[in-house]
Amino acid sequence: MTTPNLRDRYLQDSINTASPAKLLIMLYDRLILDLTHSEEALRKDDRELAHEKISHAQEIVLELRVTLNLEAWEGAPGLANLYGFILTELIGANITRDPDRVAGCRKLLEPLRDAWREAAVAGAQG
Repeated sequence: MTTPNLRDRYLQDSINTASPAKLLIMLYDRLILDLTHSEEALRKDDRELAHEKISHAQEIVLELRVTLNLEAWEGAPGLANLYGFILTELIGANITRDPDRVAGCRKLLEPLRDAWREAAVAGAQG
């Protein structure tokens, strides 16, 4: 098996065996990474890479939105609205090639990622 195949297999195994909390954190980590890379690409006028990363970020936000159980807790509808806002901003950023809009989305999502990470740790500790 080649190195790329081993890496892909490892990643797939990591996803398949991850807890729901770990999967959520993995999604947020990748989302933040995509936003960081797209912001950098826009600042360097690399439109192709920026579009690719923003599009992938949009897919992640959509996944987070559709899997959100609105009945699970009272904050869920607000989070759903935030995801809708983020999607609108990312679409606008992609059209206008605005790195500041991407940065604004990242700044909104980083504290959420950190909060989910802290909640997962607290849940794992009992």
